[in-house]
Amino acid sequence: MRVLLTGMGGELGTRVTNLLEADDSIEAIVGVDIGPPRGRIPRAEFHRVDPRDRARTVAVVRDLEPTAVVHLGVYEPGARVAARTAAAMTHASALVALGAAAQCPSLDRVVVRSGIEVYGRPRGGAQRPDETVHPEPTTPWGRTLLDVEDMAAQAAVAADVPVTILRFAPVVGPHIPTPLGRYLRLPAVPVSAVTDPPFSLLHQEDAAAAVVRALAAGIDGTVNVVGPGAVTPFQAVRLGGRIPLPTVGLGWRAARAGCALVGAPLPAHVIELLTRGRGADGALGEEALGLAPARSTVDVVHDLYEWAEIVHLAVDHRSAA
Repeated sequence: MRVLLTGMGGELGTRVTNLLEADDSIEAIVGVDIGPPRGRIPRAEFHRVDPRDRARTVAVVRDLEPTAVVHLGVYEPGARVAARTAAAMTHASALVALGAAAQCPSLDRVVVRSGIEVYGRPRGGAQRPDETVHPEPTTPWGRTLLDVEDMAAQAAVAADVPVTILRFAPVVGPHIPTPLGRYLRLPAVPVSAVTDPPFSLLHQEDAAAAVVRALAAGIDGTVNVVGPGAVTPFQAVRLGGRIPLPTVGLGWRAARAGCALVGAPLPAHVIELLTRGRGADGALGEEALGLAPARSTVDVVHDLYEWAEIVHLAVDHRSAA
């Protein structure tokens, strides 16, 4: 197996790379991203490429002649890049990388990262949609992810190979740059004054394990991958020892402006999660992958707030002299 991995530079991409490197049956792992991996990759090969650079991306794909593609090259608004840039990069990454891979006769499977944001939160919609629910995204990020799914499906049809769409719950952690994670770590956190809807999360280790399992299985279809349980915004804020700031109506505009000023932008899909909730039924995913997320949503929140303490070393100036 020769694996092309887009989005290798992110926290999830680096972890998936390390898991693949431990599998001796994988002949080669080649990755592309806008930034280098966030850890050591002793066996994989990395290319720093902007996904909008079609020529360089296509060259990497053709040089590898992949048998499998793991497409993690989706860029959440307000995470690593600004919203407009994130949408352009996400679209280009799927269009170019998947399109080039589909033209390789060697290709035999594709795994794509998506998110439960594609279900949206329409009025009267299911609170915990399963895979039979028709996607109806109600935020720009949800629409971007659905666009990626559509391009992946088209590439898979063109290459006549199976494609596994993994719809992840939001993946957050202490070292993962996400708008939701930055927001929840603020000292004082705006929360809805009228609702406190539950949402589910996914730990990065469980997300990485799901990607690797999907790659090995070669499933043709879509599955939700969601951490067990849920928390509400108020509960999450209190778990982190933060101060909840009740917010309503136009107050969210002020909250968004204030959060942006301190480096924690609040894109529409995060506001939607905070005011309408975010969940999905992951039973089919567990059955199809033969793998259940080991860490609950509460575990993920606790992990998010775990910061290593700074230890100041006392210097003995007499010894130094």
